[in-house]
Amino acid sequence: MSRFEQYDRLEEPQKRGQATEAIVTAELISRDVSVLTPAYDNEPYDLVIRVDGEFYRLQVKTAYDGKSDGAVEFRTRSVRTKSDGYEREGYDGKIDYFAVLNVRTEEVYLVSIDDTGSAVTTIRYEPAANNNRANVNWHAEYRLDTVLDGLRSG
Repeated sequence: MSRFEQYDRLEEPQKRGQATEAIVTAELISRDVSVLTPAYDNEPYDLVIRVDGEFYRLQVKTAYDGKSDGAVEFRTRSVRTKSDGYEREGYDGKIDYFAVLNVRTEEVYLVSIDDTGSAVTTIRYEPAANNNRANVNWHAEYRLDTVLDGLRSG
């Protein structure tokens, strides 16, 4: 059974989020990256990593198929249930990167908060049907190894 099929079987969003955090943590540790977790669950970041003596706050997200083929998207705002409805809040100034698991391709991306949209960000792993290449977030630029190499080289 593929990881995608396993995720489909997890009916609760919280379980999917926990699985994503565990996978991202394992991928980071396997690359010799120190991973710290906050003591409280109400922090805006899920993990903190240390790369070459620098600390980076990560919000972990699960990406799912986007509105078009060859792309995935993830939410860049948190949604909390309140007694009077929902509260939506962005992460500006609270995190450095989104650590995103593409369940379809089983790739992990590190996307700088500066490169994300205000509500949703799309990452393309195949060319669009109309061959548009302008203003596209290509997965190769955000692959975990690519971004870690950039952080390590300063």
